[in-house]
Amino acid sequence: MLLSISVISKASILNSYNPSQESILAIKTLFSDERERSTELLSNFYKDEKILVDVIRGIMFDAQIDISRFANSSVLIKPNWVIHNRKPKDKECLTTHPRFILAILDIVLETKPTEVIIADAPLQSCKWDKLLPEYFLVGIKQREIENSIPIRIIDWRRRIFVPTENLLLEERRDLDDYIIFDVKGLSYLDPITTEKPIFRVTDYDPDRLSESHKKGKHLYCIAKEVFEVDHIIAIPKAKTHQKTGITNALKLMVGLNGDKDYLPHHRVGGTGFGGDCYPGANLVRRLTEHVLDMANRRIGKPTYRPLRLLSRILWHSVPSSPKHSYSAAWYGNDTCWRMVMDLNMIAKFGKRDGSISSESQRNILYVCDGIIGGQGNGPTNPDPLPLGVIMVSENPAKMDYALALLMRFDPYKLPLISNALSLFGDDTQMALNGKSCELDEIVDLSIFTKAAPGWVDYIQDSLTFNKRSG
Repeated sequence: MLLSISVISKASILNSYNPSQESILAIKTLFSDERERSTELLSNFYKDEKILVDVIRGIMFDAQIDISRFANSSVLIKPNWVIHNRKPKDKECLTTHPRFILAILDIVLETKPTEVIIADAPLQSCKWDKLLPEYFLVGIKQREIENSIPIRIIDWRRRIFVPTENLLLEERRDLDDYIIFDVKGLSYLDPITTEKPIFRVTDYDPDRLSESHKKGKHLYCIAKEVFEVDHIIAIPKAKTHQKTGITNALKLMVGLNGDKDYLPHHRVGGTGFGGDCYPGANLVRRLTEHVLDMANRRIGKPTYRPLRLLSRILWHSVPSSPKHSYSAAWYGNDTCWRMVMDLNMIAKFGKRDGSISSESQRNILYVCDGIIGGQGNGPTNPDPLPLGVIMVSENPAKMDYALALLMRFDPYKLPLISNALSLFGDDTQMALNGKSCELDEIVDLSIFTKAAPGWVDYIQDSLTFNKRSG
């Protein structure tokens, strides 16, 4: 279903949208001192949904969230299901923890909603049957029977790729199950869009992407359930991210898009060639990208694997640093945050008819699973980070701002956060453990966090966040 937006300027959205003065970011710490701030001890909170229910309900109260709003209405729960667990450590730091989701579900079911949907669009290589543990599926079924309320779990992906078999499965869901938004000149991508097809998503066909994003044309494939439900509860996992520095409330909205061919992640070429994939202008790296494009145009065909291998060989033939990655995994990526901003604009201001309003269309409640976060090579290969916090707010920008402080990162070196504050507002009050707090108190709770490799020594602020050695 292709719909286009009405004529409206980004300035009119920013000028007319007034975030509620009553908005609160509530933060709860699950440790009393640093000795209790360990992965081993914090993981105990994931073992009992009832404990999580009590804690989360209390934080919602601190954030002045009236859960009765979910009564007699349809609710969409959007977790972070980026990819299935591949290593033992993944079960705690890779995705929103299954018991955390079940706890949110229990709170919602108490209010007697008419329907609950739990959905996401993970990577095309994610093995869905390995993403959701058996106890989670059994728990969903039990709750559905006990409450006589339908609970649907939906995989929003239109395409799946099985790398080991070079198998591409397309058109898994009908296009009528989505709304194709054209945000046109409103797009945060438009200022960097040229007449040439410069946008890329690593491991995806560049030609399909070029059909979706041109000057004045920026399409996104959004699951229609987003616009059919009455309420959305977003449950991000607090992690570092290769392309945006961190991933949390804001980056979570990427999962509303059901086809990754609509999602520009970087611009082809190094900075010396006018791109943002890596620094400089090395000709071998540029050749590598050409070969990778050839491979990605042949996904599912016999020539895909040889070309993919050749691209790897070429890339590794040149000395590199963590900032050099053909997936643009570094702080110079000036594309990915713009795509994320487009999706947040759609989520907040998008209408069912495919237009963008200058007024907020829905309140999205964000509940951050920061009990054990992810650090290092996130979002798909993180190491556990004992953050020990849960956060609740209706302002995703302020929540991500607080997370950056907790990770000892400079939020203003993260363009996603600095631009999102302009869209969602910076006047949200903060409450720490039930009491009003200031930014300094958040900084005092910060913990040393390994940045994603391409962000090391860039977002850490040694002058501000050197209070602890970690």
